[in-house]
Amino acid sequence: MITTLLFDLGGTLHNTEKTKESGLRFCEHLISLLSEHGFRLDIQPEALDAMLAVNGEEYKHFGEKNLIELPQAEIWSGFFLKGLGIGPEQLAPLAEELSFLYDSERVVNLPKPRLKETMKALRDMGVRLGVISNIISTTLVPRALREYGIADYMECVVMSSETGIRKPDPAIFRIAMERMGVTAAETGYVGDTISRDVLGSRNAGLGLCVRIENPSVAHRDAAFRGSDAPKADYVIKELDELIPILSDMNGRTVR
Repeated sequence: MITTLLFDLGGTLHNTEKTKESGLRFCEHLISLLSEHGFRLDIQPEALDAMLAVNGEEYKHFGEKNLIELPQAEIWSGFFLKGLGIGPEQLAPLAEELSFLYDSERVVNLPKPRLKETMKALRDMGVRLGVISNIISTTLVPRALREYGIADYMECVVMSSETGIRKPDPAIFRIAMERMGVTAAETGYVGDTISRDVLGSRNAGLGLCVRIENPSVAHRDAAFRGSDAPKADYVIKELDELIPILSDMNGRTVR
């Protein structure tokens, strides 16, 4: 029986898309914010946006290789704003504000269709819910859950920005299970990537793995398409497909 279901955030509970407009708007805000704190960047928003795209990919590769999340100020100084001469100790006071904007304003986040209805239905079936997210902000996940009206359904939120551990390291899954007092066998996980979500939940020995399709992450999963790649138990297109899956597994219907 699956008593607990843990979710990824980006690409799973909400869709994330970076547009030219959102990127430039974020960079204009970033330049203004840094200027207010005495850091004047001699760079145009378009150039900063291009630089962040390159440096952001470099940090993603670093995180994927080492499975750690660096302190926010080190991410900004050593990666995102690399070469601009601003040290981590200088960025520390505004590191969370920068990180929240990076995860919320640089991209457009939209909740998945029927998100709240699906979470309510799962809870009504007696399934406990939580979130595990690779994210540099410490405040975006709780704020997003409140905005989407599902914060009260989530008993546990574990973030790489809090733990310093990134999926697919099974340790971050174990942290969530320990906090909820559940075993791996009774825990399921829902995410959109093979490389982080499927691999991580498999390595953690979870009793159920569900992948929700997300074409925008296909390039990150290119190395995980062979016959020996980790496989999810189910692949779904929409979140509400979870309801019959859990109902069948647990022999329950929505109350």
